[in-house]
Amino acid sequence: MKPIEVKHLKFSYDQETDVVRDVSFSVERGSYTTIIGHNGSGKSTIAKLLIGLLEKEEGEILIDGAPLTLENLAAIRSKVGIVFQNPDNQFIGATVRDDIAFGLENHNVDPKEMDGIIERFAQEVNMTSYLNHEPTRLSGGQKQRVAIAGVLAMSPEILILDEATSMLDPEGKGDVNELVDQLHHSRNMTILSITHDIEEVRKSDHVLVMNEGQIVMDGDPDVILHRYADLVKLRLDAPFSVKLALELKKLGIVLDNPMDEEGMVDQLCRLHLKK
Repeated sequence: MKPIEVKHLKFSYDQETDVVRDVSFSVERGSYTTIIGHNGSGKSTIAKLLIGLLEKEEGEILIDGAPLTLENLAAIRSKVGIVFQNPDNQFIGATVRDDIAFGLENHNVDPKEMDGIIERFAQEVNMTSYLNHEPTRLSGGQKQRVAIAGVLAMSPEILILDEATSMLDPEGKGDVNELVDQLHHSRNMTILSITHDIEEVRKSDHVLVMNEGQIVMDGDPDVILHRYADLVKLRLDAPFSVKLALELKKLGIVLDNPMDEEGMVDQLCRLHLKK
């Protein structure tokens, strides 16, 4: 049984143009899967369909083998947590502590246990010292870390990130990506990230590429990201290391595994020392 299975999914906002067209994919348990695509490709719509914020027109969505329906929507959402794009739209509490507590209160968690849970997850995202701060005083990256803490406090089995770093500066983006990578490895959490960040794709186990509502590439990031010409046609980019390796190849310098930046630097240093 897979945590996420999507079969022949179809959706349109206006009943005329399909935003999602016959999309099928599955996510392995404990994997880190990314979905990339240009604006309007349908990738964020997929995230909203997976948690029932939008209702599919055709197809099937299975979460842990159970079909997503109105009848079991609450049960499905207890297994799936989501962090959205705009950190300012996700805060409800007057302080960081209140915001993490909000979800716990909705799940009828014993107030005596609440403080311990809040402290635990604030510590996990390195935000303990900000618990009594107002959200408006936080940076974008800090706000997203708090949003992740609030989701983790609900003990979901699956974490969906809907372009969660797209509005952050490079430092904030790096902080959140590092945290997500840590969660994946320390918790073996199933993660599905809808993203524009090609560097994030490098760290994932599996990547889906969308274009005009369909999945057009599906596989290992190392393989997909080396299809640079295909990515350019889809208005996407490749990691700097891959582009550099392609340029070096034109000069007769072939490197092993350009996805590994540290290894790439080591190889270039050794080649330089041989001269």
